[in-house]
Amino acid sequence: MNKPPVEPHNAIDETIEKMLSERQEVLVTYCRLAGLQPYSPTEDAGLLQRFCELLIDYSAFCHFEIYERLIDGREQREQVVEAARDAYPRIAEATEVAVEFNDKYDAADHTLVLDQLERDLGKVGEELAVRIEMEDRIVAALRG
Repeated sequence: MNKPPVEPHNAIDETIEKMLSERQEVLVTYCRLAGLQPYSPTEDAGLLQRFCELLIDYSAFCHFEIYERLIDGREQREQVVEAARDAYPRIAEATEVAVEFNDKYDAADHTLVLDQLERDLGKVGEELAVRIEMEDRIVAALRG
């Protein structure tokens, strides 16, 4: 049985840096959106739409570029595999919350109802914090 090729460290570092950059953009946009009170659908809809896009792109990138390499066996280091195994279930939960938020507030296919936006932003913020903590554990193991 052939082992999958191991990626060079510079490719891993580039992937991590891209993830961290996307994460930063999500957090900055989240803070801007969460700081809007009261929320004006006529003035702030673009920011909400942008946040939804960034949140989904970030979640997808992390899944397909970081976690997939662990799942498909490209990662051989036991400490990385173990960190991912411990963190992934909680990251998956955070991803579900992000998808639910996007489904509710991405106005591309339905009319926005904003009466729970503040509560939902709080929930997304909590999940982002947990996700970041879990991702940082995996990144620390990857950077070893």
